[in-house]
Amino acid sequence: MKLTIEYLQETLKGRFELSLLQELVEVGQFKRAPVGSYLIRPGEYIRSVPFIIRGSVKIMRPDQEGREALLYYLGGLDACAMSLTCCLGSKRSEITAVVEEETELIAIPVEKIDDWLCRYSTWKQFVFQTYQKRFDNLLMTIDEVIFHKLDERLLAYLQKKVASCQCTVLNITHEEIAQELATSREVISRLLKQLEKNGQIQLTRNKITMLA
Repeated sequence: MKLTIEYLQETLKGRFELSLLQELVEVGQFKRAPVGSYLIRPGEYIRSVPFIIRGSVKIMRPDQEGREALLYYLGGLDACAMSLTCCLGSKRSEITAVVEEETELIAIPVEKIDDWLCRYSTWKQFVFQTYQKRFDNLLMTIDEVIFHKLDERLLAYLQKKVASCQCTVLNITHEEIAQELATSREVISRLLKQLEKNGQIQLTRNKITMLA
């Protein structure tokens, strides 16, 4: 699909000024990304920043042993703070961005990120708000790890996922949850069964339905 001013005005709802929208039409590339596709991989130089129009993208950070920890989710009208940081510092990516739900996005060339920061106050505000949102996410994650037990972290994780996808049924395996919470599948299975016993979720094969 070719970007137009009319489409951006309707979608972004006055977030950016007209002159910035005109540049976005000129340099931005509209893309549709299927579930499971990778937008960013560790070690790569980021050539464009994904600006999410709709859908859900999971941002993970891997360690040297190949394990991955969940950092945050991107939803509609979101951008990845980590990719913005890599662009501004010309650094290789340290994160993985995986599409959770079919996603529509605009790929913005990296050279425009810094340029627009200098020229457009609305873009600068958006970037700062993106950093603030991810910093708040980080503080919440630290609080969960330090102050909350694993069963509380698991429930908070499930609640974040349903909020991100705006649904009540999650298509996810116990193994995937265990990887994202950095624990074992056996522990997650036991805790999920306890949540089901408490009437908070319903378990079926590779699916979790939130009930409360």
